[in-house]
Amino acid sequence: MFGRTVWLGMCAFALWGCSSAGPGGVFRGAPPTALPSAGPTRVESGGSASEFRVAALLPLSGANAERGEALRNAAKLALSGADAPRLDTKDTAGTPAGAASAAQAAIRAGDQIILGPLTAPETAAVAAEARQAGVPVLAFTSDASQAQPGVWVLGITPEQQVRRLVAAAQAEGRTRFAALLPESEFGRAMGAALTRAVAEAGLTPPVIRTHAAGLRAMTPVIREFSDYANRRGPIDAKLREARARHDAEGRKLVAELSRAAVPPPPFDALLLADTGEQLDELASLLSYYDVSAPQVRFLGPALWADPATRAAAARALRGAWYAAPDPAFRTAYAERYQETYGAPPPGLADLAYDAASIARLVGANKGNAMAVLTQSNGFLGVDGVLALRPDGRVARGLAVFEVVSGGSKLVSPAPQTAAGPGM
Repeated sequence: MFGRTVWLGMCAFALWGCSSAGPGGVFRGAPPTALPSAGPTRVESGGSASEFRVAALLPLSGANAERGEALRNAAKLALSGADAPRLDTKDTAGTPAGAASAAQAAIRAGDQIILGPLTAPETAAVAAEARQAGVPVLAFTSDASQAQPGVWVLGITPEQQVRRLVAAAQAEGRTRFAALLPESEFGRAMGAALTRAVAEAGLTPPVIRTHAAGLRAMTPVIREFSDYANRRGPIDAKLREARARHDAEGRKLVAELSRAAVPPPPFDALLLADTGEQLDELASLLSYYDVSAPQVRFLGPALWADPATRAAAARALRGAWYAAPDPAFRTAYAERYQETYGAPPPGLADLAYDAASIARLVGANKGNAMAVLTQSNGFLGVDGVLALRPDGRVARGLAVFEVVSGGSKLVSPAPQTAAGPGM
């Protein structure tokens, strides 16, 4: 998943409540390969929306100022040209208090939709102001707990990734899901997402275990989790009996039993969320306790899209799957951003481009904003298909990639409609 700054997963670890986007398609006039009429709406320009006011609440000062500038650039790009809505950019300084103040100022100015803010605490502060004023919010956080009617979380969330992976694994015939996750907020979010996705699929509830860092902490967890003693025990008992014979037949049995395959673990799909050295350690222990492909399909986060992180996954878990946007959709947008600003767009900026493009469509329609935002067909954005649900959830059409030596390969394309797998 991609030769550009990778975005989503790193932000999920380093700045929970922030988000970034992956590659995807651009809002634009439908090309010859346009989706059918029942598919998502594409839009980049056109329509008279010049009287419509759009607020962008961004951290233009403080620790996230560089991110804020990239977000502003992308929003400006989406709202350029004739009849574009007016973009009213306000600095949140990256704090909840600053975000609340910026929201109040935007509402007083008559702005009719809010893009941003960036983090979960800022979003919580803005939501109270915006809901009271009836102004919809397209936030850039990936913390799904901030979603509510009128406030949409545009960041790519653990739930979106896991739903897509469960759908793909179930299509492959996998029905017994489990998770082995780090003891972190991100790990807990991935586990909760797996529980929901498996329940929605009508399958047996998953077995979920968490682990602390380091081999010493992980070893007893994996041994118990994989039911190794019961799987290996019968073979070891027979080996002891064979060795006790001290004859040719016994030695023959020992040789045969030494090559005997250990029965598979009590699950056939395993969700992981580690990266780097910890992923290497985890994978070595899984192998030692005979948890391996093809009996088990390993599933992982979009973090594995990062080339360095994916390299660790390739060393440890070749053949594992992860869900993420398909970079093939993103080319036109990236080229336009590069041409305009002299640098490739950081992944986070994609969210602002999509949000501003959706806002432009709302302004051009001059109707019920909620009806436009929550249209069942959804939109085709920089990350592919996305649909804004009335309760604030955002469904995304992610592709599934397999980790292979030297990179990754597409194994299940991103859905082309809002009713596709994992949406």
